[in-house]
Amino acid sequence: MKFPAIKEHHLYNKAYRSSKRFFGRYICVYVLKDLHAKKLQREHPQNIVVNRFGISVSKKVGTAVKRNRAKRIIRAAYGEIKDALKKGFLIVVSAKPEIDGKLSTEITREMRYAMRKLDMFTDTDSGATGDR
Repeated sequence: MKFPAIKEHHLYNKAYRSSKRFFGRYICVYVLKDLHAKKLQREHPQNIVVNRFGISVSKKVGTAVKRNRAKRIIRAAYGEIKDALKKGFLIVVSAKPEIDGKLSTEITREMRYAMRKLDMFTDTDSGATGDR
């Protein structure tokens, strides 16, 4: 499933500079309030507020095959928890080189932990499963 993507380079830079951050073993998560959330809500066919999501994987992770696998795993992890998250944010996930060869369950657990630390779940017990 496609998620609303962050397409502008300046939004990635803004997220890196001035956002809430979480640095884990395998991923780094940056969360920033989306200033255009209301405009995007009006343009959305169902008139709902959504999060915009971006993934960054550098060549330090490995070959193209390894980078694409890392992106697939990150997308799947985000897909599992996206419904429980607060809406109207820019979320950027950056993969660390240690992600190479890790299982998707480990990445999902770390993303759930990161979102709980960044206070992104709508209620406090949504992120209770999958503790570190």
